[in-house]
Amino acid sequence: MPLVNTADWATVCRMTTVAASTGVGPLLRQWREQRRLSQLELALRAGSSARHISFVETGRSRPSQEMVLRLAEQLDVPVRERNALLLAAGYAPLYGESPLDAPELGPLREGMERLLTGYEPYPALVVDGSYTVLGANRGITMLLGGLPEHLLAPPLNAMRVTLHPEGLAPRIRNLRQWRGHLLAQMERQLALVRSEPLRALYEEVAAYPLPEPVAGGPEADTDAPYPYFALPLRIEHDGRLLSFVSSVSTFNTPLDVTVAELAIETLLPADPETAAYLRSLGSLQGA
Repeated sequence: MPLVNTADWATVCRMTTVAASTGVGPLLRQWREQRRLSQLELALRAGSSARHISFVETGRSRPSQEMVLRLAEQLDVPVRERNALLLAAGYAPLYGESPLDAPELGPLREGMERLLTGYEPYPALVVDGSYTVLGANRGITMLLGGLPEHLLAPPLNAMRVTLHPEGLAPRIRNLRQWRGHLLAQMERQLALVRSEPLRALYEEVAAYPLPEPVAGGPEADTDAPYPYFALPLRIEHDGRLLSFVSSVSTFNTPLDVTVAELAIETLLPADPETAAYLRSLGSLQGA
C-alpha cells in the first residue's frame, strides 16, 4: 500500500480553531494551565517575568512574535496550534501545511516508502494524527487479510481496524491488555493536543464491545505477565500465534503541520518463532 493523500487531508486531525478575536492571552493561559505550570515557572523557562506573563494573559500586553513562539516552545504546543497562537496575536502563521503529495514533500514520501519496503517482511505503516493510514507494507497487508471490506475501505483507520469487533480484535489473544495500551496512548495524545476528530475516534473505539474469541483459536491470554521486554501484540494469523512489540517514530523539529502529525509504526517480532515465520513468508513472496 503506497503512501496516499486522503481526500479530506486538510481536515484530518484539525485542531480546534479559535478565532483571532479571542486573543492570544486566554489561549496561552489555557495551555499553561493544561501543562500545570505557574506564571512564575513559565516565565523562568521562557526568560521573562511573571508580571509580563500575567500582562500577556490578561491582554494588557501584546507579546512579540518571538515571545509567542518562545512560550509555545516551553509549553510544548503542537505545531498546528502554534499557528493559531500567532493568528490570535495578530501575526501570520509561521508553519505551512503541505498536502502529502506536494512536490516539496517528495523526498519525505520516497524516504518513508523505502523504509516501509525495507522493513519487510515485518509489518510497518504510516499514520497521521487521527490514525488514518497513509501508507503500509506487505506485512500489514498480511495481518489485515480476510477483514470485511467496510473496514478496509479508504480512509483506513489503524485504531478502528484494530479494535473493531469485526476487525483484528477477535484475533488478538491479549485483547484486553492491548486495547488498554492503545486507549491509554490516545488519552496521552488528547492531553497534549486539542483535536475533535481524535476525541471522536477515541469515544468510538472505547465504546466497542469486547468480541468473543475465535472458535478453535488459542486460549485468550490472562493478565499474567509476559516473558517479553515490552507488552506484545499477540495475534492469530493463519492458525499461528504471532507476537510483536510496537515502536512509533515521529519527526524531530518539524516545520510543517503535515509532517508534525505523521508517525511511523513498526512491529518487531517478539520471539524467534514469529521472526522465522515472517521470513519464510518473505521468501515465498520474493520467489
